[in-house]
Amino acid sequence: MKKFLTLLLAAAVALPLNAQRIKTGSIEGVQPQGSYMPTYKSDGAKKKPLNIILMIGDGTGLAQIASGYFANNEELTYANLKYIGLVTTKSASNFTTDSAASGTAFASGQKTYNYAVGVDLDHNPIPNIPEIIAPHGIISGVVTTDDLDGATPASFFAHQNDRGMTNEIWAEVPGCPLSLFAAGSKEVFEARPDSTRKAIEEQFTIVNSLDDPRCAEASRLGVLPTAVETGFKLDGRGDFLPENTAYAARFLKKHSKKGKGFFLMVEGARIDKACHLNKFDSNVLEVLDFDKAIAEAIRFADEDGRTLVIISADHETGGLDIWDGDPSKGKVEGVYIRSGHTAIPVPLFAYGPHAQDFIGVQGNEEVARKILKLLGCK
Repeated sequence: MKKFLTLLLAAAVALPLNAQRIKTGSIEGVQPQGSYMPTYKSDGAKKKPLNIILMIGDGTGLAQIASGYFANNEELTYANLKYIGLVTTKSASNFTTDSAASGTAFASGQKTYNYAVGVDLDHNPIPNIPEIIAPHGIISGVVTTDDLDGATPASFFAHQNDRGMTNEIWAEVPGCPLSLFAAGSKEVFEARPDSTRKAIEEQFTIVNSLDDPRCAEASRLGVLPTAVETGFKLDGRGDFLPENTAYAARFLKKHSKKGKGFFLMVEGARIDKACHLNKFDSNVLEVLDFDKAIAEAIRFADEDGRTLVIISADHETGGLDIWDGDPSKGKVEGVYIRSGHTAIPVPLFAYGPHAQDFIGVQGNEEVARKILKLLGCK
């Protein structure tokens, strides 16, 4: 009987592993980039924030963060934050969410089905944070390394039954309340119908670089660089994400109405894409780049004193595990058990006024509801 039970247990453990796609990866020689150490002066303050920056590391679970932490000689801005929670991610239709359903939950405070962008189970539009706060005089923006029509950024301005309806998503840009967007890409934009491009250009000053002098005069700005500039770090992307995060915060503060503030969503989209491909080295570099963007947001929060920064993820991708490494050599080794998403709860980090409101376990829709409450909007 004992032998039978042993064989039965072995089979139960082995079956799901054999049924999955297991792939190992490693990176070595990463040059430490340091981290930003907050002042903590406004951290946990009881006065409500004037501005909120929500940062979404697409596909980023604890192992993804750990891979960057160990590769960076055990240092990240992430790791300097004190208020930490967990976020559950299941959608209204699936135990394992996709980015559209989770993005919609983060953007609206309401669960929906996988592949839905800003609509409910009956395909009715759900108001998103930028739409809800606009009548209160609060402006908003979106920064992402994905194309602007990607599932997560689209959830903060569009309403479509399926995330694949890219032309329809772009067609909603002119009528949305965003004051700024920075995303991919010039080529994607130029492939849209002439009528859509013209309508967007009538509402936004469209530039391909922050070096464009028109940025200084724009009241509504769209930054659409070339595809390479929002592609993978391994393929030559520079500092698009941290630079545009810093710029967006300053731009929105400059253009916000006195005493009203702003909301900004920043997405590190390529972490998810690297994990779908099971490219561990790319995953690490994307995490480190996202941490640079986090550093810019926290630095702004310290300078401003009235800004809350929330950092989480829409879901985990790859079922990543970290199994070996040498931080002194910038070396980490990991293993993926799949190429898709998982339902593992993802970490949440918060910094600034009312950061303490986000500790503990919460659903992604609850995060949005807390944001709206802090901004004084329902």
